[in-house]
Amino acid sequence: MLDAHHHLWDTSRRSYPWMDGPWADPLRGRFDADRYARVSGACGVTASIAVQALHDVAETRELLDVARGPGPVAGVVGWCDLTAPDVADTLAGLAAGPLVGIRHLVQDEPDPDWLGRPDVRRGLRAVGAAGLVYDLLVRPPQAGAALAAARALPEVSLVLDHAGKPDIAGGGREPWASWLRRMAALPNVTVKLSGLVTEAAPGGDPADIMIYARHVLETFGPDRVMYGSDWPVCTLAASYREVADLAGEAMAGLTDDERAAVAEGTARRVYGLES
Repeated sequence: MLDAHHHLWDTSRRSYPWMDGPWADPLRGRFDADRYARVSGACGVTASIAVQALHDVAETRELLDVARGPGPVAGVVGWCDLTAPDVADTLAGLAAGPLVGIRHLVQDEPDPDWLGRPDVRRGLRAVGAAGLVYDLLVRPPQAGAALAAARALPEVSLVLDHAGKPDIAGGGREPWASWLRRMAALPNVTVKLSGLVTEAAPGGDPADIMIYARHVLETFGPDRVMYGSDWPVCTLAASYREVADLAGEAMAGLTDDERAAVAEGTARRVYGLES
């Protein structure tokens, strides 16, 4: 099993501005590769992709160092300033390590059309030209801009993180469900079956999450869906084991080959990781 989405950090060394209140207290501390390996390994994870959580190239370089060492981390989705004139040079320097993609916390941008800015689009093209994937982290306010960018940049491989963060707690399937179908119609887009537990109501019925998870699988198909834990953020709502079990439940009706795609194959193909 390959976990295509988790984080590593130590809040005693760096400040993470998005941890902006008491709600984030359980996420403060050291969540390192050894700690991750213990919880994920117990669930059968043998490889993973560490994903940036800060707009800082220094964090990306540290994650690349982790990926070069022992342990399950096989690739990194890092960060660089897409709007910088020298973005291509920065990407070339980072690509000396096991960099597989780039991400920006678009969900936190005050401009909902940030992905439509000419300088951002230029940076996205540079990511594609470097042979890297771009991870889309958006909420409903940025959904339209994400769809427009995906349509305008067919040469860039895009991975939709956390299925676009549907409002599971509010029970609203639309317009998310229809938007996801439009995203799935674009061959350059794949999706992560990740991050859904923290979008659900605290103590809610897991069956509510299944409705959304199965829509992800139905719209994209197993060959374009990849499992991700979103650890340690997921621990705000569920343990690593519970997240892995929910993913397994969502895949219950799939064939062995289809389950293998979601569990590992899709991520290896899209991010260019060796088997």
